[in-house]
Amino acid sequence: MTQEVLYKESKEIAKQYKELLKISYRTLTPEDKKLIRKAFDVAVDAHKEQRRKSGEAYIFHPIAVAKIVASEIGLDATSIAAALLHDVVEDTAYTLNDIEQLFGTTVAKIVDGLTKISAIESERDVSLQAENFRKMLLTLNEDVRVIIIKIADRLHNMQTMESMRRDKQVKIASETLYIYAPLAHRIGLYNIKTELEDLGLKYTEPEVYNDILLKIKESKEEQDKYIKEFNDIIKTSLDKESLEYEIKGRPKSIFSIRRKMLKQNVSYEEVFDKFAVRIIYKSDISQEKFLAWKIYSIVTDHFRPNPTRLRDWISSPKSTGYEALHITVMGPKGRWVEVQIRSERMNEIAEKGFAAHYKYKNKDEQEDQNLELWLNRLQEALESSETNAVDFVEQFKLNLYSKEIFVFTPNGDLISLPKGATALDFAFTIHTEVGSKTRGTKVNGKLVPLSTELKSGDQVEVITSENAKPNSNWLDYTTTGKAKSKIKSSLREENKKIAEDGKQMLARKLKSLKITLDEKTINQLVSFFKLKTSQDLFYRAGNGIIDNQQLRNFAASRSNAFLGFFKNRIRKQPKPEEIQKDEITVKYDQLVFGKEEEKLDYTLAICCNPIPGDEVFGFITVNDGIKVHKNTCPNALQLQSNFTYRIIQAKWIDSSQQDFRAQLKITGIDNLGLVNSVTKVISNHMNIDIKSLSFESDDGVFTGKIIVIVKNKNILNEVITKIKKINGIDKVTRV
Repeated sequence: MTQEVLYKESKEIAKQYKELLKISYRTLTPEDKKLIRKAFDVAVDAHKEQRRKSGEAYIFHPIAVAKIVASEIGLDATSIAAALLHDVVEDTAYTLNDIEQLFGTTVAKIVDGLTKISAIESERDVSLQAENFRKMLLTLNEDVRVIIIKIADRLHNMQTMESMRRDKQVKIASETLYIYAPLAHRIGLYNIKTELEDLGLKYTEPEVYNDILLKIKESKEEQDKYIKEFNDIIKTSLDKESLEYEIKGRPKSIFSIRRKMLKQNVSYEEVFDKFAVRIIYKSDISQEKFLAWKIYSIVTDHFRPNPTRLRDWISSPKSTGYEALHITVMGPKGRWVEVQIRSERMNEIAEKGFAAHYKYKNKDEQEDQNLELWLNRLQEALESSETNAVDFVEQFKLNLYSKEIFVFTPNGDLISLPKGATALDFAFTIHTEVGSKTRGTKVNGKLVPLSTELKSGDQVEVITSENAKPNSNWLDYTTTGKAKSKIKSSLREENKKIAEDGKQMLARKLKSLKITLDEKTINQLVSFFKLKTSQDLFYRAGNGIIDNQQLRNFAASRSNAFLGFFKNRIRKQPKPEEIQKDEITVKYDQLVFGKEEEKLDYTLAICCNPIPGDEVFGFITVNDGIKVHKNTCPNALQLQSNFTYRIIQAKWIDSSQQDFRAQLKITGIDNLGLVNSVTKVISNHMNIDIKSLSFESDDGVFTGKIIVIVKNKNILNEVITKIKKINGIDKVTRV
């Protein structure tokens, strides 16, 4: 590398450092600047020989992470220093001891937490990636700043992934969508969450991402014009009230537009609220609520509101601390528009999360209550270490992303619960003991089933009994991770007792059949009854599922075991080398796997029903060989994130030999001969076999379901295009 290039690089590093100090959200004292300078010098020295995959000097990465921490998240000087040093212990000659001596215990603890997460992420011999996520979340116990800096680190890695291998990109992007975006959402870092989601989509579904991005760019001019028209209508009324405000148009993220398209089964053009209008006003804290409702009144004087879409997070802020009024109104040209009303303080909290609370809180407050509340809930989720790791991450993710409702206790205390929570979830939220002893629940004074879904404003009372205890049905009555994990834990304890009694019972019954219950017998019993573990065997014996007759059958099978053994020995087994290539069926000609493009046995996953031409991947299951899933399968994200080591690349090479089922859903305006037109297009024009079809008509609107047999995706797309052209057809979608 030439001297000139190195000189340019060092100039750029110095420039980035100055920028870091300039963009910090907090006011930095001389001591803060001294700490950051020291951390910067150590990081530059430590990483001087290192380069990233893109070829640039490695030091640009920690500086970029520190800039995100300083400006976008708004953390303090200690966090900025830790961000600069986050890879030093892992990648260079510096030890944790060195960091502690140079920067003190706090910075060393944060760097240690970040180093542990990196070590967890790079492990390849673990059985589950989900287990790693759980370990990673346990670092939160030490310092929440660990996970916040890790989110900033992940954001910069996602922004600079172009030079990575495709499979690496998909793995990191899936992991990001699976855990980091929900974490950012829950901490209240909405801007970062949005960027992580969009970048995640960019690498998991690049074609979809680029298609929506292009359409957003094409329609930007039209959207700007529409927002100006909207603003002009309310501007005069707002100015009359002498309000200081700013109106911004904000396009919805690519990820949220994609989610809406999938959820509502519509095209990009059919998604109506592709942008929101944000009104940000200046106000003293004492006047904030009053002014928010005043602006609400002005907006709804001009535009008719949708009464079911009012969200008041000013009276009851979200547990992340988010405050705002959200209303959806019928704007110009008959289009629904979401309007968000926030004060400047609320806007900063929405963008910076808990860091902004520190800027606005009273000087005598020692800690941020919203953050503490969140950490306490997180601690509860982490307590149940017995839960299966994948279940744990699924439940945790569910609770991170869920919307909130607010309900009251009999004494009038306000309790926040995730949307969809039940009366039984409420009981476990009050206390584990209350939940475990629940006999019944009352909502608004009326006795209701435990599975009743609660709504904001409900007053809930729990009736307990010493004799009550959880049963397996309770798992269907709950949605929160805490309730489910406590119920499972209680059931496990109960099952353990039944299994212990069952083992003794089984030993007595086998003794009467002159069989000793030793390890060999237990293995034979597990195999005979087609069970997975000895615990299952003892539990069934204790519950009376395995009866005396079944045990006598087992005893009889043992006496025939030797005969069976010899029969198997003399049965001719084909040798692998005897299998001829022309014996391989056409099934093997459809897909090839891995970099070597091997032809392997596989089955198609029923969750997404892939057909030739679909973008797919192979997943190596425990018992069923390779299952092939579409890249857009609802389970793809979880599989690619949690079980990376079991994912195998797959692609179609020839689909002329085999037929595949595909289900189409058709909607439209009912008219005479429509069914005949549809079947004609499919059968006569395309020579495709219709396996089944059903049509329902309701007040002039019809819905049809058709299962067709096709060779590949191209033929299916041709069918869909032809059906869409039939007069009266509104939508044709593949289920």
